[in-house]
Amino acid sequence: MTDKAAVTDINELKFDERGLIPAIVVNDATGDVLTLAYMNRESLGISMERGLTCFWSRSRQKLWLKGEMSGNYQHIVSITADCDRDALVVRVKPDGPACHLGTDSCFSYLVYEGDEPRAFTVDGLMELLAERKREGKEGSYTTYLFEKGLDKILKKVGEESTEVIIAAKAEDRRETVYEIADLAYHVMVLMTEAGITLDDVRNELASRHVIDHKVKQEKMT
Repeated sequence: MTDKAAVTDINELKFDERGLIPAIVVNDATGDVLTLAYMNRESLGISMERGLTCFWSRSRQKLWLKGEMSGNYQHIVSITADCDRDALVVRVKPDGPACHLGTDSCFSYLVYEGDEPRAFTVDGLMELLAERKREGKEGSYTTYLFEKGLDKILKKVGEESTEVIIAAKAEDRRETVYEIADLAYHVMVLMTEAGITLDDVRNELASRHVIDHKVKQEKMT
């Protein structure tokens, strides 16, 4: 486990000659980098006070509360300084796109892609499922499910649920993992068909976590 020393005094941070410090904004749920912006002491103070990202616009030379005009606020989960105290990572829960072009992230233009495959992410799989539903692909099993419709998808979810139960009852760990993966995939197909996002599920789970925490606190008092 790594020790993290919390920077409680912003005077410990190193702002550049213009009084700015770079802030890398990251989606807390996905880990995706949303944007690179800059803060000064005032905007950092506002960010910490309001729990919303506030930056210093170098082009307009003024404070900029993200989402003030668009409604795409970024709710701050944490702000962490690097080892030199001259850069920040701001983890957020965004209300909408980070980029003024309407994309989730400002980093949308691929410059180079190496031979190493990208790491698997559940969010990436959901994007692929959405693409299959939207555009289809000949010979794709996912496209086949969407073409067959809701009843077929629900049937597969039911079948895979049963397979999970059978494998788990047999105490076959490897088979259980395999069947859980099958079930998860088909549930995600169902989510895509029904217009349910990962954030919908994350938010529901998060709300239950908060409730459990409150119940626990009440029991302790």
